[in-house]
Amino acid sequence: MSRVQQIQIGDGEGDQRLDRWLRRRFPHVSQGRIEKLCRKGEIRLDGQRVKPATRIEVGQIVRVPPLPDVGDLPPRSAPELVSDADAEMIRDAVLYRDDYIVVLNKPAGLPTQGGTGQTRHVDGLAEALRFGFEEKPRLVHRLDKDTSGVLVLARTRAVAGALTDAFRSRETRKIYWAVVAGVPMPRMGTIRFGLIKAPGHGAGGEGEKMRCIHPREVDATEGAKRATTDYAVLSALGGRLSWVALVPITGRTHQLRAHMAEIGHPIMGDGKYAGSGQENLGDGWGAGLGGGLSRKLHLHARSLSLRHPVTGARLTLTAPLPPHMVRTWETLDWNAADVPEDPFAEEM
Repeated sequence: MSRVQQIQIGDGEGDQRLDRWLRRRFPHVSQGRIEKLCRKGEIRLDGQRVKPATRIEVGQIVRVPPLPDVGDLPPRSAPELVSDADAEMIRDAVLYRDDYIVVLNKPAGLPTQGGTGQTRHVDGLAEALRFGFEEKPRLVHRLDKDTSGVLVLARTRAVAGALTDAFRSRETRKIYWAVVAGVPMPRMGTIRFGLIKAPGHGAGGEGEKMRCIHPREVDATEGAKRATTDYAVLSALGGRLSWVALVPITGRTHQLRAHMAEIGHPIMGDGKYAGSGQENLGDGWGAGLGGGLSRKLHLHARSLSLRHPVTGARLTLTAPLPPHMVRTWETLDWNAADVPEDPFAEEM
């Protein structure tokens, strides 16, 4: 059994989930044990209680309680290898790769990282994306489970650090496509509501979501963070629903979903922020419009523009729509060729 340890997060180890860092440091300790130690407050970050998903930064101190030695633990079965079907699926999702990065069109419904009850996710399936490298590629940002689209992974720790800095300093540009209730007015604008976590239910905080705070109240609200989203209406079906482009100027959890719901135009298929009924009685829209539209979340990370972390070349990566959104576009006679790649370009 080890002693209590106070470990400082080193260079290149920041901006990742605490549980992922712990699993790399202590691979013999299970995810379940890490979650239990966090719930009991035995694992702490800079002296504060934390959750397994808390993101760590360089220089912070992690308190690690006494842990059993490898020989003291009951034998554990070897981790499951990625199945042939999953390996083929995740490789088919590759949009671009070179010696430094791998870019995916993440499928809707596939979590980016593991967590409570999540055993199949991009981080695990990345084992199938080594393409001859000794280590699997590393996540440098994330998408919600039900959001599809462009997702970048780094093939080395140094590249991961450079990309993380680029995302943090907003040197990247992300454009999302969504279908929303009604038609936002004006048809191009900026949403500036702050965001704060609203507690969920259950011991693990299941159902946690973000609550919007008026901009003038953010500084006076403990835990609230400023958030900014640009939007533009690309096409509309009367006043019932519309195809919008969204640019998250900041990168808060559930930012686009919470912001669009707050201004009265929730994203189609968003049960968390739009309600399970998916209806807006004032406009008469719904996920069952015409009987053929999917009830899945209609939010897609359409494109990402970034400077290559090694060559310096500007890359713009575009992800085709997922099948359920393709069907919606066909039903509503929308065509990607009819809209600009960046509807905000003239404003930049």
